[in-house]
Parts: sequence; structure tokens; C-alpha cells
Amino acid sequence: MRTSNWKFMTMALAASMTLFTACTDNNEPGNGDGGEDDKYELTKDIESYTELEAGKTYTLSGGIHVKNGATLKIPAGVTIIAKHDDVVDYILIEQGAKIDAQGTASNPIVMTSEKKEPGAWGGIHICGYAHTNAEGGTGSSEIGGAPYGGNNDADNSGTLRYVRVEYTGFAFDEEHEANGITFYGVGNGTTVEYCQAYMGSDDGFEWFGGSVNVKYLVSTDCSDDSFDWTEGWNGKAQFLVAYQSPKDELGYDCDCLMECDNNGKSFGATPVAHPILANLTLIGNGGSKQGVRLRAGTQVELYNTLITGKGQPLTVETTETETALKEGVSKLEYVAISKTLSSKEGIYTNDMFAAATGNLTAQNFTWENLYEGTIDGGKDLSADSFFTKAEYKGAVKTGDNWTSGNWIKQ
Repeated sequence: MRTSNWKFMTMALAASMTLFTACTDNNEPGNGDGGEDDKYELTKDIESYTELEAGKTYTLSGGIHVKNGATLKIPAGVTIIAKHDDVVDYILIEQGAKIDAQGTASNPIVMTSEKKEPGAWGGIHICGYAHTNAEGGTGSSEIGGAPYGGNNDADNSGTLRYVRVEYTGFAFDEEHEANGITFYGVGNGTTVEYCQAYMGSDDGFEWFGGSVNVKYLVSTDCSDDSFDWTEGWNGKAQFLVAYQSPKDELGYDCDCLMECDNNGKSFGATPVAHPILANLTLIGNGGSKQGVRLRAGTQVELYNTLITGKGQPLTVETTETETALKEGVSKLEYVAISKTLSSKEGIYTNDMFAAATGNLTAQNFTWENLYEGTIDGGKDLSADSFFTKAEYKGAVKTGDNWTSGNWIKQ
């Protein structure tokens, strides 16, 4: 997460003004302009069950909070467009609230902005009752100031399926920029699959603690980290793609493919971050930066993964993180990288990585359609019902492209 104050007052004002304009009696938003363009407005907080109309286009103005006990249902084909003005636009699901956003591959839910540039609006933020290792066991969301954290790792904040968020990353101040989708203490009762973060100016997806599991995620051309975790996230993930176009095409550089912390203020904070991830394809846009950066005490199990396109494709830092790898608490297996592993502390070395089961260094990769392609040989994790059997390295197998359909933008 990159941290870029002038609009914090605007954000607070927007949050305080947060409902739908022209709601009907059954809590469906009414036509905001009475016109024929089927355009509706989202302008205020949601305090009860509210269902948008399938296939409609809505204008988002301000920070919209879905309040405790309420549900925001977004059917397939809905487009939400953030207004380009001086008001901060974002959607935040508070603790005890739910979002039920279920598109399809051919008819996705798209959240975008009038201004088709990175950093145009504030993205989606979900706050749950699952754990965080922040001091005191609770926190306040960077955007919207909503509480998160607790001890219910099975908490359910709803469903995101076939959702694309575009041009997020609004800079609220020098310390806070909005990710595409941010999970704050979100529990594993929540369903997240088939989601894309496209051209954001901060991270694509970020986890602050929690136990939420995710599947089929794509982060495309996000200028900070494609994926980022901190505060003790211990969920599972399978089939993740990070793709960064060349700098001369984008007009900007991108940071890490994955930035992975336990807690930047307290490396040993508990519960310790320990996600289990499998079948990732991570492609950077060159330069000397890190691809996957494991640090700040995080633990991890990373399997069946391809990492390329960065000067340092895989780096390990801090005594806690490297010791967990050396002692086998953390595992890197069936991971293929374009160069060698870099170790800051020298506790877990490239030789150790290369000797681990299934790992490959100094690899050259070829791709079809940007990121299609796998390498034979991988770990079968399907004894855990969350994981699909996929005994190969990489996320997208040629001829079996789960990213096909209108839900992905390239």
C-alpha cells in the first residue's frame, strides 16, 4: 500500500451525507432525473435492504456506507459510475452489513468513473468482525473511518462475484489512497471470486487481517501493489493473476506484484499472517523493483506459482519471515521465478529455495493472451475443499481460460 490532506474534510462531509436519491417505497432507487436514459443516482447511506435494478446505470456521488443490518444487492449488468467532481466517491460495507453483488461472465457488474484515469474514485471497502492483529484487536478503515476487527473469523459480509472495479486509487491525503477492493477484518463466510481491479493508482486488492478466502482474481495495471496483505490475514487464495503492462505503454511504473506483511509496526503481532495461496501468475513491467516481497514477520504457504517481469522477482526480509521459511513453518513449493531469490537477512537463501520441492529459478516464460500459460508439476491441495485440483504452476491454463468473457478488461 502506497501512502500520497486536503480532501479528508471532503471525505468526512461525503460520508455524513451518504442514501439513494429518489428512493421508492420498496427501497428500490427511483429514477434520479426522471429521464429516458435509465440513469439513477446513489447519493446516501443504505440503512435497510436495497436492491438495484438489473442492467441499469447508476451515478455514484459521495461516500456511500451500507449500515449495520442492511444489504446492498447489485444484480448482473449494473454499471456504477463515480462522478468526476470535488466529492470523494466510494462504497463502504460496515460491520454487520452485506453486499450481494453477483454478475456473470457475460454480464458483469462494473464500477467505474466518469474520468477514465487511475485515481478517479475511492473503490470498495468491506469491514467485518474477523480478526486483525492491529493494536487492541480492532482498527478503523483508512477510507471512511469505519471500525473493523473482532473474533468472528466466520463472519459473512456478503458476495462479490464477477465484479470489475476501474480507475480507483483516489488520493484522500498524503497517507491514504484507495485500493480497488479493500478487505478489513473480513470473515471466511464471505464469498469473493471472479473480480478484477483495473488501472488503479494504489493496490488492486488489499487485506487488513481477516480470514476471507478468494478465488479467480485479476489485478491489471495497478500502479502500486497488485495484491497486498497486512495485519494477520490468514485466508486462502487460488487462481490469482497480476499483470502490469510495460511502463512505456502505461505512462507510469508499477510497484510490487505482491507486498506481504504481518504487521509493519510489530513484526511479531498475533495472530500472525499465514495465508495459503496456490496457482498464481504474476507478471511485472520491468525495472529493479520486487515482484513478491515477503517481509514484516509474515508467514505464507505459496504453491504452484509463476513470477516474472521484475528485477527482484522474489525477496524475503526480516528475521521473523525468513526464519519461518527456514524452519518450514512457511513454505514455497512449485514456484518458478525468472531470476533468483533475494534474501536481506541471509537466513533463508536462494540455495534453500532452489532445493525446495518443485521450485525453479532463472526461468524464461512464454504467454498467450498476456498471461495464459502454465508449467507442468504442482501440488494438489484439493484435500481442502476450497482448493481445486490444479497440479501445475500458474493461474490460467491454455485452453481453459477462466478470464474469458466480458468481465475482464485488458
